[in-house]
Amino acid sequence: MAVDYGNTLNLPKTDFPMRGGLPEKEPRILEEWQKKDIYHKRLERNRNSGKKFVLHDGPPYANGGIHMGTALNKVLKDIIMRYYDMKGYYTPYIPGWDTHGLPTEQKAIKEKGLNRHEVGPVVFRKACEEIAWKYLNIQRDAFKRLGVIGDWDNPYISFQPEFEARQIGVFGEMAKLGCIYKGLRPVYWCPSCETALAEAEIEYTEETTNSIYVKFPMTDDKGKLKGIVDTLENLYVVIWTTTTWTLPGNMAICLNPEFIYAVMEADNGERYIVAKDLVENVAKVAGIGNYKILGEIKGSELEYTVCRHPFLDRDSLVIVGDHVTLDAGTGCVHTAPGHGAEDFDVCKNYPEIETIVPVDDKGHLTQEAGPFAGMFYKKSNKAILELLKEKKLLLAEELISHQYPHCWRCKDPIIFRATEQWFISINKFRDAALKAIREVRWIPAWGEERISKMVEDRGDWCISRQRVWGVPIPIFYCNDCGKEIIDDVTIKAVQDLFAREGSNAWFTHEATEILPEGYACSCGSRSFRKEKDIMDVWFDSGSSHAAVAEPNPDLGWPVDMYLEGSDQHRGWFQSSLLTAVATKGRAPYRQVLTHGYVVDGQGKKMSKSLGNVIDPMDVCNQYGADILRLWVSSSDYKTDIRISQEGFKQLSENYRKIRNTARFLLGNLYDFNPSEHSVPYAEMEELDRWALMKLNKLVDKIENAYAEYDFHVMLYAIHNFCTVDMSSFYLDVTKDRMYASKADSRERRSGQTAMYIILHTLTRLLAPVLAFTSEEIWQHLPHTEKDNTESVMLNDWPEVNPQYADKALEEKWDRILDVRETVLKALENARNEKLIGQSLQAKVVLKAGKTLYDFLDSVKEILPTVFITSQVELELADKNELEAVVKLADGQKCERCWIYSETVGHSHEHPTLCERCSQVV
Repeated sequence: MAVDYGNTLNLPKTDFPMRGGLPEKEPRILEEWQKKDIYHKRLERNRNSGKKFVLHDGPPYANGGIHMGTALNKVLKDIIMRYYDMKGYYTPYIPGWDTHGLPTEQKAIKEKGLNRHEVGPVVFRKACEEIAWKYLNIQRDAFKRLGVIGDWDNPYISFQPEFEARQIGVFGEMAKLGCIYKGLRPVYWCPSCETALAEAEIEYTEETTNSIYVKFPMTDDKGKLKGIVDTLENLYVVIWTTTTWTLPGNMAICLNPEFIYAVMEADNGERYIVAKDLVENVAKVAGIGNYKILGEIKGSELEYTVCRHPFLDRDSLVIVGDHVTLDAGTGCVHTAPGHGAEDFDVCKNYPEIETIVPVDDKGHLTQEAGPFAGMFYKKSNKAILELLKEKKLLLAEELISHQYPHCWRCKDPIIFRATEQWFISINKFRDAALKAIREVRWIPAWGEERISKMVEDRGDWCISRQRVWGVPIPIFYCNDCGKEIIDDVTIKAVQDLFAREGSNAWFTHEATEILPEGYACSCGSRSFRKEKDIMDVWFDSGSSHAAVAEPNPDLGWPVDMYLEGSDQHRGWFQSSLLTAVATKGRAPYRQVLTHGYVVDGQGKKMSKSLGNVIDPMDVCNQYGADILRLWVSSSDYKTDIRISQEGFKQLSENYRKIRNTARFLLGNLYDFNPSEHSVPYAEMEELDRWALMKLNKLVDKIENAYAEYDFHVMLYAIHNFCTVDMSSFYLDVTKDRMYASKADSRERRSGQTAMYIILHTLTRLLAPVLAFTSEEIWQHLPHTEKDNTESVMLNDWPEVNPQYADKALEEKWDRILDVRETVLKALENARNEKLIGQSLQAKVVLKAGKTLYDFLDSVKEILPTVFITSQVELELADKNELEAVVKLADGQKCERCWIYSETVGHSHEHPTLCERCSQVV
């Protein structure tokens, strides 16, 4: 009766499935983590380690579902925290949410059909809070589904009473230092949202607009042009502007005091004052064929000369300022102090110039705009242009494209508008902020220069908003003398109130109910009213280090890391820096890591209109969260990151290679107990020691990659190790030993020991990235008593093992593998020529010069295993170049191991087996 020798082989066995089935499996693993409370067990494990790493979560805005950018951000944070946790650091992670502000108001209006002006602040704020909770919970579930571990039951939320109370404390500290003031200044104003905006709420978009050259008739030259012109008739100062609608706000014309200005006369007899260096350009744009220069004069000489406004009954004073350039236009700058920061600042040098703002909250021109009163500012452009033409005061017009600021919430263009607002004076601590920036580690390093430049150049921070859903500015006004009141007593009263009842109390209590009994103004009055404006939401999130990290001893202050998108150099990184430096004299973070934007496969920004948006939850449902995590770690996230469906398919393929390597290793460990069967390193087979040497180098490389947050380097190294070192070589050449040797032989146990160490290490190296798959592998691995079997996360990070570092072994096997490359090519040629089918049908004859021959002779025994051939013969050759000749193997094929051998048939009991297999059987 024929014997089935296949049953005598140690073929791999495992119930670890080949297919990941991640979309179905991951939610079950999540449930297990939650049931076992892995987050808190993780914390307790390292609580007394003496090492701590705190990443303070930059709060996403709770007004919608998550997108690929927020998914990228949260997964990056999770990878880092898992790494530090396994390194033995105490790693509390408190997720947070930013909840106040305009987008939530807009959602409340849209989803609940509310009119905020009709329902009043109390009802409206309650509706806003419900909207914030709704989207916060949607986002929380999504972040959990991504495998992000944290204290999800106790997040920080910017509308929490304790958060708001501490935010008031930050405001009070800054007010005490004299950083906060109220003043009339031009600010970014969104007519659609009817509120002031901060710099961080502005985004620039390409816009095509009319640029116009306008003639301002000169009415008084103060005698400065004597000898150049005889009369002021037909004499004009020509300004250039791209914002026609701001002309009703014109109060002056600004020249550079150091520039030379020319009086040019056109062939129609009109004379124009423009910068000498721009005469040719003006003539070209205005279509002036012939002109002559009547004379030249320095800008400073023309100061205090007077022009007439082109269409309003008002003078326009000629002034001077260093901000005037020769980049474009005429060198004569239209100056409307109510519409621009530079205009406002230069006009402060001229007390006689009034600041008027002829546009209202909703962007409509006021009575001060004369004939254009009531028009929406954009519509007035055309009407003003027509009037200028009618009055023959338009010298030229041309279409130009330029970057124009837009509101990042509603995406509409903003206007510059001088209004009474609350500001933080940056000059009070600008130098300290720049010094603090230099003390922080910025990753990538260019982040330091970027934020430094922003802080150097930024104006004062407008922190007031004319909205309802936010933290009120805690200022009181005396009803009798009008004084603004903020002091330690008022701040403490507001803090205590908000800590008890939240900031809604500002809208339900009168001023006298909030202030302590008997509190009086310096004028003696006890009658007060409250400020109506709320704080900029950037002040909310910018105070989070003081509201969340500082009072929590588990976190502490400053924290180790902030990690957000590169747009936060002008947003959260900066607002946090400014509040911290003003109140504590240093940055609230030790290091700042930034990532780029997520774009589609062609590098285009993702948008619903383009139809190129990929939803992270769709990725989880189709491929699994581990594939999304693989995308995060495989990307060089420090620049913009591309994403496409094709990319996810490729990542799934890469994932399969890692998974198959793990499955093959597990399959060979089905009868291995590491506590009983492990072979000491010194007694292991040389090839197994080589594999551990390669693993050791991988651990070293991965450690450096994690420490530098270069996760794509880490993932490439692991992929290369799995596909090249393991699948293509080590696992392939050890198959015969693992399958055909005696089950409990030292040779097989040696291989199992190496495979166990490799998979045990690899699983922990992958745990921060492939959170779910590493957990699944860990549950299938055999363990020793040192392991925590509850979760891979509760185990230590792999370390380099000095015992595995063997330079001589590495050099020896590098030589062997070089020879193997030559042999593999020869085998491939023999296969193509139909000489052989499988490589075991071959005998390889190696012809080599003396030095290489001697080396090959010293390792001759292992060469058939390395080449996966049945025999290897050596021949000494005259030439040094190695030659590999493939012949048919000698002997017969062993029915059990398939190796050709002349010993097949020597056993009477097992005539179809080679000597080795017959002894094993």
